[in-house]
Amino acid sequence: MNHTYKHIELTGSSDKGIEDAIQSALTKASESLHGMRWFEVIDTRGHIEHGRVAHWQVTIKVGFTLD
Repeated sequence: MNHTYKHIELTGSSDKGIEDAIQSALTKASESLHGMRWFEVIDTRGHIEHGRVAHWQVTIKVGFTLD
């Protein structure tokens, strides 16, 4: 079976960690997108407050199949 994919970039954030930031982005995207099949982490950033990580921002490329 051949598939054609479209991909978009999403950025999720979390004060818990990188995986939670990714899941946050995917959960929100799933409200309006269907057919998501894969993701690739393309950027990871963090915000520092008082010498500690305050939150993470993770940008992912998400591929989904076209109807």
